[in-house]
Amino acid sequence: MRRASGIEIPRTLDDAVSLDRTALLVYDMQVGILRQMEQAESITKRVGVVLEAAREVGLRTYFVRHTSLPKNLMGRFQIRQALAWQRTDEPEEIVPWFHRGSPGMEIVPDLCPRESEAVFDKLSMSAFEGTPLDFALRDCDIHTVLIVGVATEIGIEPTVRHAADLGYIAVVVEDACAAHPEAGRRAIESLRYMGDAMFTTAAEITDLLRDKR
Repeated sequence: MRRASGIEIPRTLDDAVSLDRTALLVYDMQVGILRQMEQAESITKRVGVVLEAAREVGLRTYFVRHTSLPKNLMGRFQIRQALAWQRTDEPEEIVPWFHRGSPGMEIVPDLCPRESEAVFDKLSMSAFEGTPLDFALRDCDIHTVLIVGVATEIGIEPTVRHAADLGYIAVVVEDACAAHPEAGRRAIESLRYMGDAMFTTAAEITDLLRDKR
């Protein structure tokens, strides 16, 4: 740990992670998203390993879910995005994939949030945009956010960048974040190049959390 102007500056993962100033963010581990991914079973297991350790040590835990508005409430951006994701040129053909109450919107059963854990719904890619996440973290004096889930290149990368802009230390648990392989690799390389985030593995972070108990 370094100090500057009376402030502690974390330089290592051990410096950055403390049980009272760190939270776990589980990103978009939803039925409708995981069923599109070949590695659904393996990523669910690795996210589960980190979640189990977080629960053991009492780490504050937040889930985010992607949601869809009804078609009549979708605007320019949401319709364009739906056209791209659903591979069609016809707005009449798009279907809200993650509408309220649909099975596809729910967190996968193996990771079911507890009453002591928050679930925030979002329309954007960053977990901080349009949700109470920043308020909730600041209100608990959280400095570091561990991030697991899917997908690295779609939502985790913008969440990490947004976290940096808000002054948090984002820690990407690489093997507990799934992606389309090539796009995910590029996203991680870009984040490493920027230098704001830290990176770890499920095994390393779970050992560290339990050691700090």
